[in-house]
Amino acid sequence: MNDRSRSPRDKAAKLPPNFGGDGVRRRILEGALRLFAHRGFDGSSMRELAARIETQPSAVYAHFASKEHLLAELVRAGHEAHHEEIRTAMLEAGADPIAQLTALVRANVRVHTTYPELAIIVNTELERLSPELAAPGLALRKQSAAMLIAVIERGTAKGCFAQPNTQVVAAAIGAIGVRIPHWYRSELIDPAELAEMHVELALRMLGVREERA
Repeated sequence: MNDRSRSPRDKAAKLPPNFGGDGVRRRILEGALRLFAHRGFDGSSMRELAARIETQPSAVYAHFASKEHLLAELVRAGHEAHHEEIRTAMLEAGADPIAQLTALVRANVRVHTTYPELAIIVNTELERLSPELAAPGLALRKQSAAMLIAVIERGTAKGCFAQPNTQVVAAAIGAIGVRIPHWYRSELIDPAELAEMHVELALRMLGVREERA
């Protein structure tokens, strides 16, 4: 069984601070995040997870019915962290669509650079879940996408943005954010500088002139 290419960042894998509570449950979730990031979901087992966090498999099953339920909790955690970050940023940005778009893109970059392993698992292992277990995370993803689309539509209606297709531009902005955890290293570029580069790219896609931005 080969370790994944992203395994050197295994030790850096972390959860949002307020997710999972304290004690054994959070230890299990943190251990699962590191294990899935290191081995992949299919290459991991509950027994190996229990060994890594120095407990018995029965203790893991006491909190999570299956490996799929563990993954579902991580997927939900990732989507919750992302949704709350961009929602808060937009609320604090005021009513101007350009300011909202800028705040949203910065927040998107911030989440993907702060929780890279969680972001990768959310986006690459989601398909392993049943529709029922995937539903909470997908609902949050849909809400987050709707926020971005709404900002673009308001900006277009006000003449702030000039673009041919809202759905395509929104998908492009989302896609470049999703790829961040696959290549990002802090020694390559400061997260704040990366966020500003993403803002510039997003505004260019939306036809915003530099002096207007």
